[in-house]
Amino acid sequence: MTLKDRLVEDMKVAMKAKEEGKVRLSVIRMVRAGIRNAEIDNKLEFNDAQVIEVLARELKQRRDELEEFIKADRPETVQALEKEISVLMDYLPQQLSEGEIRQLVQETIAILGAQGPKDLGKVMGTLSPKTKGRADGKLVNLIVREILGA
Repeated sequence: MTLKDRLVEDMKVAMKAKEEGKVRLSVIRMVRAGIRNAEIDNKLEFNDAQVIEVLARELKQRRDELEEFIKADRPETVQALEKEISVLMDYLPQQLSEGEIRQLVQETIAILGAQGPKDLGKVMGTLSPKTKGRADGKLVNLIVREILGA
């Protein structure tokens, strides 16, 4: 079963769940619309990897909004966003822990022979495909900067 098929099946389940499935249903509909729009823009049928990219983009957007609403002291909106994030996380691959990210960063730096801040772009370019959909890009960037001394 593809990820798109799973989204359709889960949407049906959420519709039948009525009130309990409202948040899940709205998030799934939003994701499916995002996937459909991206497919139309790119004029192709998305595979699971491309669907994961859309999911990761939606997750990043929610996390960015979450930070802003926390700063603005809006607890009801923060709670709603946290629910949306948890629904999105159900469809993404297992997220890497900070320790796993550090290990990947150190391996990549060793392979590339990166020396300092000037090699940040090279390291991030190599790491991005390995962590896409499995780790928050901001966290990866932070760890790379920390290790490179940037």
